[in-house]
This record gives sequence, C-alpha cells and structure tokens, in this order.
Amino acid sequence: MFTERLFFLDWLGSRILSVKTDGSDVRTVVSTNCKEPDGIAVDVEAGHLYWTNMGTPEGDDGFILRSDLDGNDITTVVPVGDTFTPKQLQIDRANGKLYWSDREGMRVMRSNTDGSGIETLITFGVGDKDRADQTHWGVGMALDIGARKFYWTQKGGDDAGLGVIKRAGFDMPAGEDDTNRSDIEVLFEGLPEPIDIELDIENQQLYWTDRGDNTVSRAGMNLPVGSTAGNRQDREILVTGVNAAIGLALDRQRRRMFYTTLFDAKIGAADMDGGGATWIHTSEGSNLTGIAFVRLPD
Repeated sequence: MFTERLFFLDWLGSRILSVKTDGSDVRTVVSTNCKEPDGIAVDVEAGHLYWTNMGTPEGDDGFILRSDLDGNDITTVVPVGDTFTPKQLQIDRANGKLYWSDREGMRVMRSNTDGSGIETLITFGVGDKDRADQTHWGVGMALDIGARKFYWTQKGGDDAGLGVIKRAGFDMPAGEDDTNRSDIEVLFEGLPEPIDIELDIENQQLYWTDRGDNTVSRAGMNLPVGSTAGNRQDREILVTGVNAAIGLALDRQRRRMFYTTLFDAKIGAADMDGGGATWIHTSEGSNLTGIAFVRLPD
C-alpha cells in the first residue's frame, strides 16, 4: 500500500509543506534553512528531499539542501555561492546526479547527489549586461534519462513572448565546453514565459507551466516534421487561469498533474489532458513555487 502526497515550497514563508493529493492533511516539513526556496525533488528510495534556495539575486548566494522525508537531518549539498539563483531541480538517481537551472547564473548545472563534482553544462550569458536580459535566464529543468538528454526553459521577460524550450545531451561533445557546445536543440521559440517543465516519456510529451499567459500546456518532445521551433502548431493549452503559474508535477501512473500559483498560493489538480481541473489547496499569505508528487510506502 502507498500514500500519495505532494511536497511543495512556500517561497514567502521560507518552508516546505506536504499535503495529500485531495488537499487534506497539510503538514509543515521544514521551517528553517530555507531562503527563497524554488525547486524540489524527492528520492523516495533513499528517503531524501532536495530543494534549491535562490537566495537574493544581488547576493550570488544560492545553495541546495537535502533532508530526510520528515525534514530531519538537513544537510548542505551545494554550498552558498556555488550556484547563483538555482531554480527547478531534478534527480538522475540511476547515475547519482542532480540537475538544475541557474537563473541569474545564466547556466545549467549538475553535481553528484552529495554535492561533489559540480559542473556547468551550458552557459547562456556572462556578466551584468547579459544578466539584465531575461532571455538569458534559465528556469525549468527536466530529464530524459534513457535518452541521456536534459531539457530546460529560458523564460524571457514578463509575458514578453521570448520564452524558449531547449535540450542537450548529458555528455559534452568532444572538444567542446559549456560556452560552445553544438548539440543544443531549440524545441520552442516565442512562448509567453515558460517556467517549470516535466516529461511524459512513455507518450513523448513535454508539459510546462507558463507564467506569461497563466496556463499549463503540453506538446511533443520532438519537433513535428516540417516545423521549426518558432512555427510549430502542436502546443495544447490544457489549463487556463493559473495565476503566475510556477511549479508542476506529474502522476504519470494515474494520468494526473498538479501545479502551483505564485501570487494566490494555490495548488491545482487536473487530468493530464486538462480535464477535471480543480483547486485542492490554498496557502493563505504565501507564494508557492516548486512541487513534487510522490507515492510513499505505508
């Protein structure tokens, strides 16, 4: 038997909470050691929560922490300053890696799950001038472990229609580095403001939240034949009215998805085709960011 729960982040309250998927049994899991938390990932087998802490953009003081599932034994994985403003986070348990997007750091990063071996996989920009241009800001992160590829979003400005979704391989092409790698594929251009992303590998679908038009959408993981990143027509808007949409989690087994709003601090639930959309939880006086779905053995 299993218990289904959501772990989610209260950015304003600097804490991690948990709730059943029907919105009941709300619990505070971590209420210390959070500093503008944004991305969360759960390793059920190892019994660990991982979360990113953005810190303050002007401080270059982001970091990543880990705890037990009950919030005990908080451990620093990536120390303060080794990442700038880390956002969505994913675990590659098979290879013992963490992947995350670093917004003001303008890069995608990776480390071992214990925080060692920190790498920069892609750099989008360098210096304060580039940092002021939000087209260089990486936000979302998703993994196709079988294909050894990672996906990410660059959001562009607020509802600016400059958002992109891209992917590249786990392995750096020979003779290249994070500034010049040639295996980057652009999958979408001209999106309002894409934020978090998740993959449905079995059905080859990419899901994302968009803070620009307040939606949850999906499309194929690959470019349709004859399409370009800028003119593809297969985006399906599944849910609307998601005010400042941020976090996204998929229950692939039961074909459900869960998403968070930043400003009105709600958790929404819907079928993965967008049907049955409803609000299951509101955290009064909060701002919600990342969310993760898990099945915990009883």
